[in-house]
Amino acid sequence: MTLDNLDPRSSALLVIDLQNAFIHDKGTLGISGVDTQRLSSIVPVLAELIPRCQAAGIPVIWTVQEHFAVDASRARKKLAGHTSRRKQVSALAGSWDEEIVEELKPLAAVNPAYVIRKHRFGAFYETRLEMMLKMLGTRTLFVAGTTTNACVETSIREAYLRDYDVVALDDCISGVNGEWEETAKNVWKQYFCEISDSKEMGAWIDAQSAPRTLGFGHMLLMVQDVPRSVSFYVDQLGFSIRPAKPLADGRPFTAFHQGVAVVGGRAPSHRQIDHIAFEVNDVRALRDKLKKSDVEFQQDLHDGPYGLTIYVTDPDGTRVELYQVGATA
Repeated sequence: MTLDNLDPRSSALLVIDLQNAFIHDKGTLGISGVDTQRLSSIVPVLAELIPRCQAAGIPVIWTVQEHFAVDASRARKKLAGHTSRRKQVSALAGSWDEEIVEELKPLAAVNPAYVIRKHRFGAFYETRLEMMLKMLGTRTLFVAGTTTNACVETSIREAYLRDYDVVALDDCISGVNGEWEETAKNVWKQYFCEISDSKEMGAWIDAQSAPRTLGFGHMLLMVQDVPRSVSFYVDQLGFSIRPAKPLADGRPFTAFHQGVAVVGGRAPSHRQIDHIAFEVNDVRALRDKLKKSDVEFQQDLHDGPYGLTIYVTDPDGTRVELYQVGATA
């Protein structure tokens, strides 16, 4: 698959249950006879990938499974649950078993607010994850963790049913049984998600982090009669006026939600386009690139109404505004 059509600004990495209980040979699964070397094989891969995500501004969200020694809800069940098949109840609250493995613990500590406690398989079930993703503006979830056929699969299904774009990172997911994993991933590809890996995600992060244009911002049209033009766009075309800061040079100006704005000052012989604006991801790096290419600058780095801004001229003389939201001079 290709990740090119995904946006890192609306993506997050979900790391599921990288805890001693499931990864360490002295944890619950290890003392219950499970091959923890197989489970822990993803730790070095994640130790490399997670800092790359954090450096790129991609939120890394962790789940920590937590259980109580006495669980009144499970006690009502008539049939034995999966916990009865282990030497002990895994990941008891406050125990070493519950803790994130030592190799990854410092990475989880980078942002403690991104650690989600859960009491069942699913990362969404009765947790604050969904609200957090809404607050972060997340639409794509890259999924990693353990175990493939339980917590990881449940969380992937939950994410898909909430209409997230889901990407499972093959070399960052581990389980207790290879045959189960193969079957599970075939089902995932058919119904719930795309399958990628840390190498492809890393290359995508590098490509998306390079200085580039993110999207169309607005177009400013120079007009002879602002009220007449505003009437045309509002009354005839159904545009709606949006609040906007006045222009620094004091010219009469009206902006629309539809991405166009009009400004006075056009003479009959003038071009109508005053300038076109685009949002970029790294205006300083893009500025340096344009300088090296001898692109004509009309205005160098400055604090514009939308963020750190430059104005350049395209080959046909059109003024182009390039701005980075949140950045300042």
